[in-house]
Amino acid sequence: MKKKVFVFFPDGVGLRNFAFTNFKAIGEQMGFDITYWNNTVFSLKDNLGFNEVKIENHQIHPLTPIYSRARKRAELNVSRDKFNDEVYPTYKFPFNYKGLKNTLKSLYTKLLIGLYSSEKGVEKIRQKINDLERKNPKYAYCKAQLEEHKPDLIFCTTQRATQSISALLAAQDLGIPTVAFVYSWDNVPKAMQVVETDYYCVWSDLMKEEVLKYYPFVKEQQVFVTGTPQFEPHYDTSLKLSREDFFKQYNLDINKKYICYSGDDETTSPLDQYYLEDLANAVRSLNSKGENLGIIYRKCPVDFTTRYDAVIEENKDIIEVLDPIWKQVGDQWNQVLPAKEDFKMLYNVCEHSEFVTNVCSSTVFDFVVHDKACIYYNYEQPQLKNGIRDIGQNYKYVHFRSMPSQEAAVFCTNKNDLEGIVKQILDGQLSNVEQGKLWYEIVVGKTPTKASETIWNTIKNLV
Repeated sequence: MKKKVFVFFPDGVGLRNFAFTNFKAIGEQMGFDITYWNNTVFSLKDNLGFNEVKIENHQIHPLTPIYSRARKRAELNVSRDKFNDEVYPTYKFPFNYKGLKNTLKSLYTKLLIGLYSSEKGVEKIRQKINDLERKNPKYAYCKAQLEEHKPDLIFCTTQRATQSISALLAAQDLGIPTVAFVYSWDNVPKAMQVVETDYYCVWSDLMKEEVLKYYPFVKEQQVFVTGTPQFEPHYDTSLKLSREDFFKQYNLDINKKYICYSGDDETTSPLDQYYLEDLANAVRSLNSKGENLGIIYRKCPVDFTTRYDAVIEENKDIIEVLDPIWKQVGDQWNQVLPAKEDFKMLYNVCEHSEFVTNVCSSTVFDFVVHDKACIYYNYEQPQLKNGIRDIGQNYKYVHFRSMPSQEAAVFCTNKNDLEGIVKQILDGQLSNVEQGKLWYEIVVGKTPTKASETIWNTIKNLV
C-alpha cells in the first residue's frame, strides 16, 4: 500500500522548491501518494492539477507573534553570550513604537525577553507558544483534516512560519511523524527556527552542524543532510535557450555583452539603487573606450519600491529590465509567489550574462553553477546617513564565515575600483568561480542535483 505524504505549505516560500521542480514527480516514481496540504492563497489544484487539501483557517493566536518575536531575540541573546560574539544582536529588527498599540506590544515583548533570555528560558517560551497554539481554533481545524485524510508523514517546506505551528502540533499529537526543511542558507544562526518537528532536512553538513550547535534539544539522529531543490533547475539543460532565441525573446541587443545586476530587498540593501547607478556609470565609461556592454536588471521579487526607477530611466540605453516572473497574490512578502516559467528565465539570465553583481545575495551560487563570476559590492554610499542600514554588516553575518577564502566572491570595496574590476572579469583576468564552487559545495552540499531524490529517500526510511 502506498504511503501517504502531506507536503505542507504554511506559506508560499516553499512553492519554488517543492511544487515547481521535479520534486513531486520523483516522489510519485518512488511510490508515494502525495497530497499538498496548502495554507497559501495559491491553488495547486487549479494551477498545477495537484491533489491538495486547502487550509482555509489562517488564524494564529493573538499572542503568538509577540512571543515569537521575544523567542527570536532571546535566542539571539543566548547565542551572543554563549559564543561571545556581537554579530547576533545585528540580526535584530528595531522595535515599533508608532501608536499606543505597537508601543504596548513592544514593551511586553521586551519584558518577555528579559524573563526568557537563557537556554531554559527559550525552552519555556517555545512551550508557551505551543500552549497558545493548541488553544488556537486552527489547531482543532487542522487536527480534523488530519483525522479525515490520515497521512503517514507531514513534510513541512519551511521551518520559519508561525502559520505552521498549530498544524504541526496537531500532527504530532496524533502521532504522525513531522519533518521540516530548513529553507535558506542563512536561517539557522538568525534564530529563524519557529517550529519543532521530529526530524529536519538540511542542505549540507555545515547546516547540520549549525542546527545541533544552536538547538541543543535537537539530537543528531533527527537531522538529515539532503541538499536543496533550489538549484536543481540549473542542471536541467532542457531549459536552455540559444543566445539568439533568448536575446530575441527579451529584446536584447545581440551585439552587446550583458552584466546581470541582481537587486536586493530594501531591508538588506536600502541604498541598492546607487550600486546599480555605479555599475551603469562603469559600463558607460567602458563603452566609451570601445566595449559594447549592457546591464540586465533583475529585481528582488519581493521589492515593491520605486527606488530604482530614476536610475533605470536615466540609463535606459544601457539597462534592460527583466523582472522575475513572480505573481503577487497578497500584500505580504511571502504572498509573492514564483511562476514555474521563472526557472527558465533565471537559467538563461545566468547562462547568457557575462557575470552577476549584487549585495551579498545567494545568486552567487546560481551563477557559479554556470561558471560565471560574481561581484559583491562592499563600500558605503555617500547617501548613507543615520537611520539607514550600512550594507557592510551583511558580510559579517555568520553564513559568510562559510567562505573557504575571500576569493569565493569578487569584492568591490571602493567605487573607484569598479570599472577596473568589471574590465578584468570581462578579459578573463579575474574570477571567483574556482573558489566559488568550493563555497557552493560547503553551503549546498556535495550532490546538488540529487536533493529531491535524497529527501524522498529520507522520507521513505522514516515511514
